[in-house]
Amino acid sequence: MDINAYTIHTPRQLAPLLRAIRRQRGLTQADVARQLGITRQAVTTLERRPEAATFERLMKVWALLGLEVSLHTRTGTVRADPPEW
Repeated sequence: MDINAYTIHTPRQLAPLLRAIRRQRGLTQADVARQLGITRQAVTTLERRPEAATFERLMKVWALLGLEVSLHTRTGTVRADPPEW
């Protein structure tokens, strides 16, 4: 596994990771807000409760932080039929 790869299973895992990566990049919440055209309070909320953000907004944050998202099938959980929504 790549040293810079992170496996996320829950929103609770994503929240501290977003904060840590932002800090590693030397960005403040105000920097992120300015670059995304949102308020600093919106960034705070996003970092505390990423599950409440739209996927589009998360994608913008990830792009700003230089991240990309990959989806992988968990070992032993391949389903023949897609789940019902």
